[in-house]
Amino acid sequence: MTRRCSAWVVSAPASGQGKTTVVAALARLHARAGRKVRVFKCGPDFLDPQVHALASGAPCENIDFAMCGEDDAQWRLARAAAAADVILVEGVMGLHDGQPNVAELAQKLKLPILLVMDASAMAGSFGAIVWGMKHYRDGAPITHVLANRVGGDYHAQLCRATLPADIAWLGHLPRDPRGALPERHLGILPAGEIGDLDARIEHMADLLEATSAAQWQPQVDIAPLAPPNWPELLTGRRIAVARDAAFCFLYPANLECLQAMGAKLEFFSPLDDAAPPPCDAIWLPGGYPELHGASIARNRSMADALAAHHAAGKPLLAECGGMMACLDSLHDAQGAVLAMFGLLPGTVRMRRSLAGLGVLNADLPEGRLSGHTFHFSTADTTLKPIAQASARAGPSSEAVYRAGRLTASYMHFYFPSNAAAAARLFLP
Repeated sequence: MTRRCSAWVVSAPASGQGKTTVVAALARLHARAGRKVRVFKCGPDFLDPQVHALASGAPCENIDFAMCGEDDAQWRLARAAAAADVILVEGVMGLHDGQPNVAELAQKLKLPILLVMDASAMAGSFGAIVWGMKHYRDGAPITHVLANRVGGDYHAQLCRATLPADIAWLGHLPRDPRGALPERHLGILPAGEIGDLDARIEHMADLLEATSAAQWQPQVDIAPLAPPNWPELLTGRRIAVARDAAFCFLYPANLECLQAMGAKLEFFSPLDDAAPPPCDAIWLPGGYPELHGASIARNRSMADALAAHHAAGKPLLAECGGMMACLDSLHDAQGAVLAMFGLLPGTVRMRRSLAGLGVLNADLPEGRLSGHTFHFSTADTTLKPIAQASARAGPSSEAVYRAGRLTASYMHFYFPSNAAAAARLFLP
Protein backbone atom coordinates (compact mmCIF):
# COMPACT_ATOMS: atom_id res chain seq x y z
CA MET A 1 0.00 0.00 0.00
CA THR A 2 1.32 3.46 -0.90
CA ARG A 3 2.46 5.36 2.17
CA ARG A 4 2.11 9.11 2.57
CA CYS A 5 4.80 10.77 4.65
CA SER A 6 6.78 13.96 4.99
CA ALA A 7 9.97 13.88 2.93
CA TRP A 8 12.66 16.26 1.72
CA VAL A 9 15.98 16.25 -0.03
CA VAL A 10 18.14 18.83 1.74
CA SER A 11 20.69 20.39 -0.57
CA ALA A 12 22.72 23.59 -0.99
CA PRO A 13 24.54 25.57 -3.68
CA ALA A 14 27.90 24.18 -2.52
CA SER A 15 29.65 22.20 0.18
CA GLY A 16 30.19 23.96 3.50
CA GLN A 17 26.78 25.66 3.62
CA GLY A 18 25.65 23.78 6.73
CA LYS A 19 23.54 20.95 5.31
CA THR A 20 24.62 18.42 7.93
CA THR A 21 23.83 20.75 10.84
CA VAL A 22 20.43 21.62 9.38
CA VAL A 23 19.50 17.98 8.70
CA ALA A 24 20.56 16.96 12.20
CA ALA A 25 18.53 19.80 13.72
CA LEU A 26 15.47 18.90 11.63
CA ALA A 27 15.79 15.23 12.53
CA ARG A 28 16.02 15.98 16.25
CA LEU A 29 13.16 18.46 16.09
CA HIS A 30 10.86 15.82 14.58
CA ALA A 31 12.14 12.99 16.78
CA ARG A 32 11.53 14.81 20.02
CA ALA A 33 8.01 15.64 18.79
CA GLY A 34 7.38 11.88 18.74
CA ARG A 35 7.71 11.32 15.01
CA LYS A 36 9.61 8.40 13.50
CA VAL A 37 12.47 9.87 11.49
CA ARG A 38 14.69 8.21 8.90
CA VAL A 39 17.69 10.03 7.45
CA PHE A 40 19.69 9.18 4.32
CA LYS A 41 22.97 10.60 3.08
CA CYS A 42 23.71 11.01 -0.62
CA GLY A 43 27.14 9.92 -1.65
CA PRO A 44 29.80 7.65 -0.15
CA ASP A 45 30.00 9.27 3.27
CA PHE A 46 30.78 7.52 6.57
CA LEU A 47 30.88 10.51 8.93
CA ASP A 48 27.72 12.58 8.40
CA PRO A 49 25.55 9.44 8.85
CA GLN A 50 26.97 8.97 12.36
CA VAL A 51 25.68 12.43 13.30
CA HIS A 52 22.28 11.77 11.75
CA ALA A 53 21.94 8.41 13.50
CA LEU A 54 22.36 10.17 16.84
CA ALA A 55 20.04 13.02 15.88
CA SER A 56 17.23 10.78 14.61
CA GLY A 57 17.61 7.75 16.84
CA ALA A 58 17.81 5.40 13.84
CA PRO A 59 20.61 4.23 11.49
CA CYS A 60 21.38 6.56 8.58
CA GLU A 61 21.82 4.80 5.23
CA ASN A 62 23.58 5.95 2.08
CA ILE A 63 21.81 6.39 -1.23
CA ASP A 64 23.71 7.36 -4.33
CA PHE A 65 22.89 6.56 -7.94
CA ALA A 66 26.55 6.41 -8.97
CA MET A 67 27.77 4.04 -6.25
CA CYS A 68 24.62 2.34 -4.99
CA GLY A 69 22.40 2.39 -8.06
CA GLU A 70 18.91 3.78 -8.57
CA ASP A 71 17.13 0.53 -7.69
CA ASP A 72 18.94 0.32 -4.36
CA ALA A 73 18.03 3.93 -3.56
CA GLN A 74 14.36 3.47 -4.50
CA TRP A 75 14.04 0.32 -2.40
CA ARG A 76 15.66 1.83 0.69
CA LEU A 77 13.48 4.90 0.44
CA ALA A 78 10.35 2.77 0.10
CA ARG A 79 11.35 0.64 3.09
CA ALA A 80 11.88 3.75 5.20
CA ALA A 81 8.53 5.20 4.13
CA ALA A 82 6.72 2.07 5.32
CA ALA A 83 7.58 2.95 8.92
CA ALA A 84 8.64 6.59 9.03
CA ASP A 85 6.68 9.79 9.53
CA VAL A 86 9.53 11.94 8.24
CA ILE A 87 12.30 11.19 5.71
CA LEU A 88 15.28 13.51 5.25
CA VAL A 89 17.85 12.96 2.51
CA GLU A 90 21.02 15.03 2.87
CA GLY A 91 22.60 15.86 -0.46
CA VAL A 92 26.28 15.86 -1.32
CA MET A 93 28.38 18.79 -2.63
CA GLY A 94 26.24 21.38 -4.42
CA LEU A 95 22.79 20.77 -5.86
CA HIS A 96 23.99 20.63 -9.48
CA ASP A 97 27.43 19.09 -8.86
CA GLY A 98 28.36 15.60 -10.02
CA GLN A 99 26.97 13.07 -12.47
CA PRO A 100 24.24 12.32 -11.59
CA ASN A 101 23.70 15.30 -9.30
CA VAL A 102 21.35 15.78 -6.35
CA ALA A 103 18.82 17.70 -8.45
CA GLU A 104 18.51 14.68 -10.75
CA LEU A 105 18.28 12.32 -7.78
CA ALA A 106 15.43 14.35 -6.27
CA GLN A 107 13.57 14.37 -9.59
CA LYS A 108 13.87 10.60 -10.02
CA LEU A 109 12.90 9.91 -6.42
CA LYS A 110 10.01 12.38 -6.77
CA LEU A 111 11.04 14.28 -3.64
CA PRO A 112 10.88 18.05 -3.04
CA ILE A 113 14.05 19.95 -2.19
CA LEU A 114 14.77 22.13 0.82
CA LEU A 115 17.64 24.44 -0.17
CA VAL A 116 20.03 25.47 2.60
CA MET A 117 21.78 28.77 1.87
CA ASP A 118 24.69 30.30 3.78
CA ALA A 119 23.46 33.90 3.95
CA SER A 120 26.36 35.24 5.99
CA ALA A 121 27.75 37.50 3.23
CA MET A 122 24.63 38.52 1.33
CA ALA A 123 21.14 39.94 1.55
CA GLY A 124 19.72 41.24 -1.75
CA SER A 125 21.42 38.47 -3.73
CA PHE A 126 19.83 35.72 -1.64
CA GLY A 127 16.72 35.29 -3.78
CA ALA A 128 18.64 35.54 -7.05
CA ILE A 129 20.81 32.58 -6.13
CA VAL A 130 17.81 30.59 -4.92
CA TRP A 131 15.96 31.32 -8.18
CA GLY A 132 18.99 30.30 -10.23
CA MET A 133 19.41 27.03 -8.32
CA LYS A 134 15.78 26.12 -9.06
CA HIS A 135 15.69 27.06 -12.74
CA TYR A 136 19.20 26.12 -13.87
CA ARG A 137 19.40 23.45 -16.60
CA ASP A 138 16.27 21.28 -16.45
CA GLY A 139 15.21 22.73 -13.14
CA ALA A 140 15.07 21.33 -9.63
CA PRO A 141 11.99 20.73 -7.42
CA ILE A 142 12.98 23.32 -4.79
CA THR A 143 9.93 24.15 -2.67
CA HIS A 144 11.50 25.75 0.44
CA VAL A 145 14.67 27.52 1.50
CA LEU A 146 16.39 27.90 4.86
CA ALA A 147 18.85 30.74 5.47
CA ASN A 148 21.82 29.58 7.50
CA ARG A 149 24.35 31.66 9.49
CA VAL A 150 22.32 34.86 9.41
CA GLY A 151 23.41 37.84 11.50
CA GLY A 152 20.04 38.38 13.18
CA ASP A 153 16.31 38.64 12.63
CA TYR A 154 16.62 41.76 10.46
CA HIS A 155 19.18 40.07 8.22
CA ALA A 156 16.80 37.12 7.89
CA GLN A 157 13.97 39.50 6.91
CA LEU A 158 16.12 41.04 4.18
CA CYS A 159 16.88 37.59 2.74
CA ARG A 160 13.28 36.43 2.95
CA ALA A 161 12.04 39.52 1.10
CA THR A 162 14.07 38.54 -1.99
CA LEU A 163 12.48 35.13 -2.52
CA PRO A 164 10.55 34.35 -5.71
CA ALA A 165 6.89 33.50 -5.29
CA ASP A 166 7.33 29.79 -6.02
CA ILE A 167 9.82 29.16 -3.17
CA ALA A 168 8.65 29.28 0.45
CA TRP A 169 10.65 30.41 3.47
CA LEU A 170 11.25 27.65 6.00
CA GLY A 171 13.16 29.68 8.55
CA HIS A 172 16.69 30.59 9.51
CA LEU A 173 19.55 29.63 11.78
CA PRO A 174 21.96 32.20 13.23
CA ARG A 175 25.72 32.13 13.16
CA ASP A 176 26.44 30.13 16.29
CA PRO A 177 29.69 28.30 17.14
CA ARG A 178 27.75 25.91 19.38
CA GLY A 179 26.22 24.40 16.26
CA ALA A 180 29.47 23.90 14.37
CA LEU A 181 30.76 20.37 13.87
CA PRO A 182 34.55 20.00 14.37
CA GLU A 183 36.51 18.69 11.38
CA ARG A 184 39.82 17.21 10.32
CA HIS A 185 41.31 15.91 7.06
CA LEU A 186 38.57 13.39 6.16
CA GLY A 187 35.64 15.62 7.16
CA ILE A 188 33.77 16.10 10.41
CA LEU A 189 34.93 14.09 13.40
CA PRO A 190 33.30 10.72 14.05
CA ALA A 191 30.26 11.16 16.29
CA GLY A 192 31.91 9.24 19.12
CA GLU A 193 34.74 11.78 19.26
CA ILE A 194 32.49 14.83 19.71
CA GLY A 195 31.75 14.71 23.43
CA ASP A 196 29.00 17.34 23.39
CA LEU A 197 27.46 16.36 20.04
CA ASP A 198 24.03 15.63 21.48
CA ALA A 199 23.97 19.01 23.21
CA ARG A 200 25.00 20.73 19.96
CA ILE A 201 22.18 19.01 18.06
CA GLU A 202 19.65 19.94 20.77
CA HIS A 203 20.78 23.57 20.70
CA MET A 204 20.40 23.87 16.93
CA ALA A 205 17.02 22.14 17.05
CA ASP A 206 15.89 24.73 19.62
CA LEU A 207 17.05 27.58 17.37
CA LEU A 208 15.34 26.07 14.34
CA GLU A 209 12.10 25.55 16.22
CA ALA A 210 12.11 29.22 17.24
CA THR A 211 12.51 30.54 13.68
CA SER A 212 10.77 28.04 11.42
CA ALA A 213 7.50 28.68 9.63
CA ALA A 214 4.34 26.90 10.78
CA GLN A 215 3.48 24.92 7.64
CA TRP A 216 6.69 23.24 6.52
CA GLN A 217 6.10 19.54 6.04
CA PRO A 218 5.72 18.60 2.35
CA GLN A 219 3.86 15.32 1.91
CA VAL A 220 4.76 12.73 -0.70
CA ASP A 221 3.37 9.34 -1.68
CA ILE A 222 5.90 6.48 -1.76
CA ALA A 223 4.88 3.07 -3.06
CA PRO A 224 6.29 -0.13 -1.52
CA LEU A 225 8.99 -2.08 -3.37
CA ALA A 226 10.18 -5.65 -2.97
CA PRO A 227 13.56 -6.03 -1.23
CA PRO A 228 16.57 -7.36 -3.15
CA ASN A 229 16.97 -11.11 -3.35
CA TRP A 230 20.46 -11.54 -1.92
CA PRO A 231 21.88 -15.09 -2.23
CA GLU A 232 22.43 -16.98 1.01
CA LEU A 233 26.09 -17.73 0.26
CA LEU A 234 27.40 -17.06 3.77
CA THR A 235 25.13 -19.29 5.83
CA GLY A 236 27.00 -20.49 8.89
CA ARG A 237 30.04 -18.28 8.20
CA ARG A 238 31.40 -16.23 11.09
CA ILE A 239 32.90 -12.91 10.01
CA ALA A 240 34.92 -10.85 12.49
CA VAL A 241 34.46 -7.14 11.74
CA ALA A 242 36.91 -4.57 13.11
CA ARG A 243 35.08 -1.65 14.73
CA ASP A 244 36.77 0.91 16.96
CA ALA A 245 38.21 4.44 16.77
CA ALA A 246 40.72 3.41 14.08
CA PHE A 247 38.34 1.25 12.01
CA CYS A 248 34.96 2.98 11.94
CA PHE A 249 34.01 3.41 8.27
CA LEU A 250 31.17 0.92 7.91
CA TYR A 251 28.14 1.27 5.67
CA PRO A 252 25.05 -0.05 7.51
CA ALA A 253 24.00 -1.52 4.18
CA ASN A 254 27.16 -3.64 4.03
CA LEU A 255 26.53 -5.12 7.46
CA GLU A 256 22.90 -5.77 6.56
CA CYS A 257 23.90 -7.39 3.27
CA LEU A 258 26.33 -9.81 4.94
CA GLN A 259 23.75 -10.79 7.54
CA ALA A 260 21.03 -11.24 4.90
CA MET A 261 23.34 -13.68 3.11
CA GLY A 262 23.57 -15.74 6.29
CA ALA A 263 26.76 -14.46 7.94
CA LYS A 264 27.08 -14.12 11.69
CA LEU A 265 29.00 -10.94 12.50
CA GLU A 266 31.31 -10.58 15.48
CA PHE A 267 32.86 -7.17 16.22
CA PHE A 268 36.31 -6.63 17.68
CA SER A 269 38.88 -3.90 18.28
CA PRO A 270 42.30 -4.24 16.63
CA LEU A 271 43.46 -1.48 18.97
CA ASP A 272 42.43 -3.01 22.28
CA ASP A 273 41.76 -6.74 21.83
CA ALA A 274 44.49 -9.37 21.91
CA ALA A 275 42.99 -11.22 18.94
CA PRO A 276 39.88 -11.35 16.76
CA PRO A 277 37.10 -13.67 17.93
CA PRO A 278 37.03 -17.20 16.44
CA CYS A 279 35.93 -16.72 12.85
CA ASP A 280 36.01 -17.93 9.26
CA ALA A 281 36.86 -14.52 7.76
CA ILE A 282 37.93 -11.04 8.85
CA TRP A 283 37.00 -7.59 7.59
CA LEU A 284 39.23 -4.59 8.35
CA PRO A 285 37.27 -1.54 7.12
CA GLY A 286 38.59 1.99 6.73
CA GLY A 287 39.06 4.61 9.38
CA TYR A 288 41.98 6.38 11.03
CA PRO A 289 44.94 4.05 11.54
CA GLU A 290 47.19 7.10 11.03
CA LEU A 291 45.81 8.60 14.26
CA HIS A 292 46.23 5.39 16.23
CA GLY A 293 49.51 4.10 14.81
CA ALA A 294 51.21 3.87 18.20
CA SER A 295 48.42 1.63 19.54
CA ILE A 296 48.60 -0.61 16.47
CA ALA A 297 52.39 -0.81 16.81
CA ARG A 298 52.06 -1.89 20.46
CA ASN A 299 49.44 -4.57 19.86
CA ARG A 300 51.77 -7.34 18.67
CA SER A 301 49.39 -10.05 19.86
CA MET A 302 46.78 -8.77 17.40
CA ALA A 303 49.42 -8.69 14.64
CA ASP A 304 50.33 -12.29 15.41
CA ALA A 305 46.70 -13.41 15.45
CA LEU A 306 45.99 -11.74 12.11
CA ALA A 307 49.14 -13.31 10.65
CA ALA A 308 48.01 -16.73 11.83
CA HIS A 309 44.58 -16.19 10.26
CA HIS A 310 46.23 -15.18 6.99
CA ALA A 311 48.71 -18.07 7.05
CA ALA A 312 45.83 -20.51 7.53
CA GLY A 313 44.42 -19.40 4.18
CA LYS A 314 41.34 -17.77 5.68
CA PRO A 315 39.77 -14.77 3.88
CA LEU A 316 40.54 -11.24 5.00
CA LEU A 317 39.26 -8.03 3.38
CA ALA A 318 41.21 -4.83 4.12
CA GLU A 319 39.77 -1.56 2.83
CA CYS A 320 41.61 1.79 2.81
CA GLY A 321 42.61 2.24 6.48
CA GLY A 322 42.39 -1.51 6.85
CA MET A 323 44.89 -1.95 4.02
CA MET A 324 47.15 0.73 5.53
CA ALA A 325 47.21 -1.23 8.78
CA CYS A 326 48.11 -4.45 6.94
CA LEU A 327 51.33 -3.05 5.49
CA ASP A 328 54.70 -3.28 7.25
CA SER A 329 54.90 0.33 8.42
CA LEU A 330 53.25 3.73 8.42
CA HIS A 331 54.95 7.15 8.21
CA ASP A 332 52.62 9.48 10.10
CA ALA A 333 52.18 13.24 9.67
CA GLN A 334 54.74 13.96 12.39
CA GLY A 335 57.43 11.91 10.66
CA ALA A 336 57.33 8.91 12.98
CA VAL A 337 57.64 5.45 11.44
CA LEU A 338 55.32 2.96 13.13
CA ALA A 339 55.02 -0.80 12.73
CA MET A 340 51.71 -1.98 11.33
CA PHE A 341 50.38 -5.56 11.23
CA GLY A 342 52.86 -6.64 8.56
CA LEU A 343 50.59 -8.87 6.50
CA LEU A 344 51.58 -7.15 3.25
CA PRO A 345 55.00 -5.91 2.11
CA GLY A 346 55.39 -2.15 1.93
CA THR A 347 54.81 1.10 3.70
CA VAL A 348 52.24 3.88 3.72
CA ARG A 349 52.99 7.60 3.95
CA MET A 350 50.57 10.32 5.04
CA ARG A 351 50.22 13.36 2.77
CA ARG A 352 48.89 16.85 3.34
CA SER A 353 46.90 16.78 0.10
CA LEU A 354 44.16 14.50 -1.15
CA ALA A 355 45.56 11.38 -2.84
CA GLY A 356 42.37 9.69 -4.02
CA LEU A 357 38.74 10.71 -4.52
CA GLY A 358 35.87 9.30 -6.57
CA VAL A 359 33.27 6.61 -7.16
CA LEU A 360 34.88 3.47 -8.59
CA ASN A 361 34.11 0.14 -10.22
CA ALA A 362 36.38 -2.86 -9.68
CA ASP A 363 36.28 -5.96 -11.85
CA LEU A 364 37.50 -8.66 -9.48
CA PRO A 365 37.72 -12.43 -10.00
CA GLU A 366 34.60 -12.58 -7.80
CA GLY A 367 32.68 -10.10 -9.99
CA ARG A 368 32.22 -6.35 -10.40
CA LEU A 369 31.80 -4.24 -7.25
CA SER A 370 31.13 -0.53 -6.94
CA GLY A 371 32.52 1.68 -4.21
CA HIS A 372 34.58 4.78 -3.65
CA THR A 373 37.99 6.11 -2.64
CA PHE A 374 38.93 9.05 -0.38
CA HIS A 375 42.33 9.17 1.30
CA PHE A 376 45.31 11.33 2.23
CA SER A 377 48.06 8.73 2.01
CA THR A 378 50.01 6.73 -0.55
CA ALA A 379 51.09 3.09 -0.34
CA ASP A 380 54.39 1.72 -1.66
CA THR A 381 54.34 -2.06 -2.12
CA THR A 382 56.00 -4.68 -4.30
CA LEU A 383 52.69 -6.48 -4.76
CA LYS A 384 51.24 -6.59 -8.26
CA PRO A 385 47.56 -5.58 -8.53
CA ILE A 386 45.02 -8.20 -9.49
CA ALA A 387 42.71 -5.42 -10.68
CA GLN A 388 42.62 -1.67 -11.18
CA ALA A 389 39.42 -0.03 -9.98
CA SER A 390 38.48 2.86 -12.26
CA ALA A 391 36.24 5.88 -11.84
CA ARG A 392 32.98 6.30 -13.73
CA ALA A 393 33.99 9.93 -14.23
CA GLY A 394 37.33 11.58 -13.55
CA PRO A 395 40.89 10.33 -13.30
CA SER A 396 40.79 8.43 -10.00
CA SER A 397 41.79 4.77 -9.92
CA GLU A 398 42.91 2.35 -7.23
CA ALA A 399 44.88 -0.88 -7.30
CA VAL A 400 43.36 -3.99 -5.76
CA TYR A 401 45.92 -6.38 -4.29
CA ARG A 402 45.70 -10.01 -3.26
CA ALA A 403 48.05 -12.09 -1.17
CA GLY A 404 46.65 -15.55 -0.53
CA ARG A 405 43.07 -14.93 0.59
CA LEU A 406 43.80 -11.36 1.70
CA THR A 407 42.20 -8.75 -0.57
CA ALA A 408 43.36 -5.16 -0.02
CA SER A 409 42.72 -1.80 -1.65
CA TYR A 410 42.17 1.86 -0.93
CA MET A 411 38.70 1.28 -2.38
CA HIS A 412 35.73 0.99 -0.02
CA PHE A 413 33.33 -1.58 -1.51
CA TYR A 414 29.56 -1.18 -1.45
CA PHE A 415 28.43 -4.78 -0.99
CA PRO A 416 24.81 -4.44 -2.22
CA SER A 417 26.16 -3.35 -5.64
CA ASN A 418 26.92 -7.06 -6.18
CA ALA A 419 26.08 -9.13 -3.12
CA ALA A 420 27.29 -12.40 -4.61
CA ALA A 421 30.70 -10.91 -5.46
CA ALA A 422 30.98 -9.43 -1.97
CA ALA A 423 30.15 -12.80 -0.40
CA ARG A 424 32.91 -14.51 -2.38
CA LEU A 425 35.50 -12.18 -0.81
CA PHE A 426 34.71 -13.91 2.49
CA LEU A 427 34.67 -17.49 1.19
CA PRO A 428 37.66 -19.88 1.01
